[in-house]
Amino acid sequence: MCVYLQNIGDKNSMKHLIIILLAGMISCKTQSVPQNQTADKALTYLALGDSYTIGESVAESGRWPVQLAKEMSEKDIEIASPKIIARTGWTTDELKAGITAANIDNQTYDMVSLLIGVNNQYRGRDAEQFRSEFIDLLNQSVAFAGGKKDHVFVVSIPDWGVTPFAQGRDQAKIAKEIDAYNAVCKEEAEQMGIKYFDITPISREATKNAELVASDGLHPSAKMYERWVKEVMVKGLLK
Repeated sequence: MCVYLQNIGDKNSMKHLIIILLAGMISCKTQSVPQNQTADKALTYLALGDSYTIGESVAESGRWPVQLAKEMSEKDIEIASPKIIARTGWTTDELKAGITAANIDNQTYDMVSLLIGVNNQYRGRDAEQFRSEFIDLLNQSVAFAGGKKDHVFVVSIPDWGVTPFAQGRDQAKIAKEIDAYNAVCKEEAEQMGIKYFDITPISREATKNAELVASDGLHPSAKMYERWVKEVMVKGLLK
């Protein structure tokens, strides 16, 4: 199933590679080139989400989609700066509205990521209501990837209940609800053949390492986002 990266040091040959991120691989240049990519054009990447994708309380360079693109560039994989559609506080329906407002319906991308749901949980919304809206966003993500499901990936929801912000709250309840939401994300992604990256265990390490939390006491730090990229996504991509 997997075709792994070859000839990393050959920059010219890398221009001809297609990244099939969700299968955890990079395909060789003998495969077809995506419609919106030529051998001399950088790969394009659309990141959809909420505060975790826009990187609340971290510098732009610390956002995980930006760090992911940087890691890929350092492997001689030419990739443009990510197009990010995300805002702090967004729920699934608000992300949907934000995508509409961005007016990108006629555009396609070589990679699309989706990380959404924490604000649905925070506002006490039902996980099954979330399911139907999440499925809609998955289908939209596939459309943005030109119908290629293996060019789309889902990132799990971090557990904000372990942060200083959550002190005094029912942290066990938060964890249980986050797990329920992530079960929906994983189930629906895998049913569609979309890769699912589980970064939630990394987020829970914040109980032992304050450096993984941003200065606002709630969101991940750039260091945690680096962990997501290095320990999960890049390992799955370039192992």
